[in-house]
Amino acid sequence: MTDAREELRIPVVNDDGGPSAGFEHLWTPYRMAYIRGENKPVTDAADDCPFDRIPGLDDADGLVVARGETVYAVLNLYPYNAGHLMVVPYRHVPDYTDLTPAEVAELGAFTQTAMRVVRSVSGAHGFNVGMNQGSIAGAGIADHLHQHVVPRWGGDTNFMPVIGLTRVLPQVLTETRRLLADAWPSAGRAETGA
Repeated sequence: MTDAREELRIPVVNDDGGPSAGFEHLWTPYRMAYIRGENKPVTDAADDCPFDRIPGLDDADGLVVARGETVYAVLNLYPYNAGHLMVVPYRHVPDYTDLTPAEVAELGAFTQTAMRVVRSVSGAHGFNVGMNQGSIAGAGIADHLHQHVVPRWGGDTNFMPVIGLTRVLPQVLTETRRLLADAWPSAGRAETGA
């Protein structure tokens, strides 16, 4: 039986000892969907927004890790690293200043819980946490605020993303979602203690 990982690796022709002799291709076809704009809203309308559709899906189909009163945690469909998730308010608002005090509090608590859970499940060494406000600042979906929680490990930025412009993820999204959802405390509620 062929290992699925081997099906994604194809050696490059030797080129008679030329520069490509030692290189292989690692195919990441899921990235093409992102490049082509799949699942990105076409308009500014809330009914075109994936962050508005996701709460209506079951957790596995929507990649939802946990649900709160005003926000939910969901895996990024096009992750930078395994375990890359986002904390998203249910309300369709574009800017951090549009959030209510309750939404700000729960977004913060969910972010803390996300870090604790990802660290406990994967041993992450650190995190990038943040949100891009507006398309000019890099927000892929600028009309619906979302905060990224990206786990990092020593050595995770190597030649693949820097030179090869490719991310290598060691785990499929469904498995990552299951691990994080199972480890999330109190039936989806964020922890309030340390």
